[in-house]
Amino acid sequence: MSEQSNKTCFSIGHLVLANPVVAAPMAGVTDRAFRMLAAEHGCGLVYTEMISDQALIYGNPKTNLLLNLSGETGPICVQIFGSQVEYMVRAAEIVADRGADIIDINMGCPTPKIVRNGEGASLMRHPELAARIVEAIVNRVDCPVTVKMRKGWDDTSVNAVELARLVVQAGAAAVAVHGRTREQFYSGEADWGIIRQVCEAVSVPVIGNGDVRTPEDAERMLKETGCHAVMIGRAAAGNPWLFSSTVHYLATGELLPCPTLQMRQETAIRHYKLLVETKGEDVANREMRKHLAWYIKGLRGAAGLRARINYGCSYKFYTEDFWELLSPERNTDFPVADLKSFQ
Repeated sequence: MSEQSNKTCFSIGHLVLANPVVAAPMAGVTDRAFRMLAAEHGCGLVYTEMISDQALIYGNPKTNLLLNLSGETGPICVQIFGSQVEYMVRAAEIVADRGADIIDINMGCPTPKIVRNGEGASLMRHPELAARIVEAIVNRVDCPVTVKMRKGWDDTSVNAVELARLVVQAGAAAVAVHGRTREQFYSGEADWGIIRQVCEAVSVPVIGNGDVRTPEDAERMLKETGCHAVMIGRAAAGNPWLFSSTVHYLATGELLPCPTLQMRQETAIRHYKLLVETKGEDVANREMRKHLAWYIKGLRGAAGLRARINYGCSYKFYTEDFWELLSPERNTDFPVADLKSFQ
């Protein structure tokens, strides 16, 4: 039990986090509604979606919505992206003024439209510029500054260790490492070995990212790499219980039961209502489609249910009508669940 208990907290700068379970930044997913659910399920640290430095500076309304932290108890890491030192500094100051607990610099996004502008993972090809950005921001804000990176650009330019050393020397309080190259995007297996190498090379906390899909995966990553925390991404879409079960497992060694159908229903409805509260019903109706499809993953007949989702676009559908489809008395075409396949 003592070995498990030692894994229940870690620090980034002056900020002490309750546990080593971190929700990864995911564009189109980790908005205010998702973050609030992740925090309610015990996540030690949540990230915003990545936010453009220039869009922040010019006051883009949609970008300001990404920075809506109202009602969140934290801790919250706001992730920004860009490639020009002066713009990144100005954006970081805006983010700090809006209440970010931590500011993260995106050096890992593989999306073509991002890297074409020299941003995201493209910064891994320019480590000196990356370090200058970190140093300039650290000198202008009081909150901890971190960096999220990948293994490298491709297999011929694996430089996560070099970049991690440079950004830590520049003042980064922690680094998160995704064990895939930019060329891989999200395919293939994550290389946890590179996470271990970064841990051995720097003196600040390292957050491991890539292929953590179960509580057991999280524990294995901590043991095999020596990282201080694990970052969970796509596996948590429609499955916030992965956060709570991982926190519990790391602290106790005990696996929690899988979520029941009622738990899925209640959480999905709460997720939808949080979207409505933040973005309005019209936007929530569109965005909830993908989330609801994730919430029903593992149900027998999920393909047919997903087809129904595409026709649903109302408050009543998401809070009542859809769930009546899952009632055996209403429709025997969709048996309620193979719940063991959910996690």
